Amino acid sequence: MDRRSLIKNTGIAGVLAAGIAPAVHAQTTLRWRLASSFPKSLDTLFGVADVFAKKVSDMTGGKFVISTHAAGELMPAFGVLDGVSNGTVEMGGTAPYYFFGKDPTYALDCAIPFGLNSRQMTAWMYEGNGLKLMREFYAKVGIVNFPMGNTGVQMGGWYRKEIKSLKDLKGLKFRVGGFGGKVLEPLGVVAQNIPGGEIYQALEKGTIDAAEWVGPYDDLKLGLNKVAPHYYYPGFWEVGPQLALYVNQKAFEGLPSEYKAIIEAASAYAHTDMQAKYDYRNHDALKTLLSQGAKLHAFPKDVMNAAFKSSQQIYSDLSNSNPNWKKIYADYSKYRRESNLWFSFAENNMDSFMQKLKL
Repeated sequence: MDRRSLIKNTGIAGVLAAGIAPAVHAQTTLRWRLASSFPKSLDTLFGVADVFAKKVSDMTGGKFVISTHAAGELMPAFGVLDGVSNGTVEMGGTAPYYFFGKDPTYALDCAIPFGLNSRQMTAWMYEGNGLKLMREFYAKVGIVNFPMGNTGVQMGGWYRKEIKSLKDLKGLKFRVGGFGGKVLEPLGVVAQNIPGGEIYQALEKGTIDAAEWVGPYDDLKLGLNKVAPHYYYPGFWEVGPQLALYVNQKAFEGLPSEYKAIIEAASAYAHTDMQAKYDYRNHDALKTLLSQGAKLHAFPKDVMNAAFKSSQQIYSDLSNSNPNWKKIYADYSKYRRESNLWFSFAENNMDSFMQKLKL
């Protein structure tokens, strides 16, 4: 019996039972949507989604097509978690610490003040227990997460006035993402969580006194140096901020095994690609910013010390009150302690030596 007769006599159920489904599936194009928390103007933060989508398409011969959508197209920048969780879209690209208000534990999938650097974060996620523990946490909201990008240590932001000591933080209206605001609030900072596309206007109008975003490459694109000349470092609240790919759990479970593996491989590729872009582009962007009048400063020691003390108190309080945080932070902090010990030898000494040379 040929296929046409089989369909006529037995219907679709008969076709499936006869084992012809793979041939039918092979002719079908799967189309998903990915909502990002970032504007298209930021070609690294939003662009990581395009890199991922292209790799998925290439690896499936164009049979798995993912359209990417900037913040505001399908949902607000901070609506991505709920949008993926409830199935409005199949995928999202975001910075998980945006959702620390729902549960501070989300920040452990991105960055916390005085946390892991980018290499340590990748190691904890892929080789340590990070991905396993975060997957257990995300399962409660119907999401499967994948690391997908890292900026490296960020800058400390743009300020209208100099920060000469801890007292200069009192009353400062500061756009700071994620967990950083919680750590800075006890120091007198008035934290504001504003999407990237709205920072320039808020700083220009004086709605805020200072703002941090990422680092030279993106900050130059946003033009933040035009409205606040003092550029501080380091961004101790974002030592190695990792972006995430969110996939709706039911949608993911419905995929064939090869498509699941392709999502894993493509997100890992995009993860590396994003960090490479920042590491290659930031130094030229910093030169440009300085040539345009940016004034570079290191945070005063009393600011760093007070912020560190504040962060440790908050983490201790959370471990006493939030079971999700306690479980994951215990493993995170153990690895941070052990990794910093190792990094203090070969890595730190070699970096310090090379960075002092005039090559």
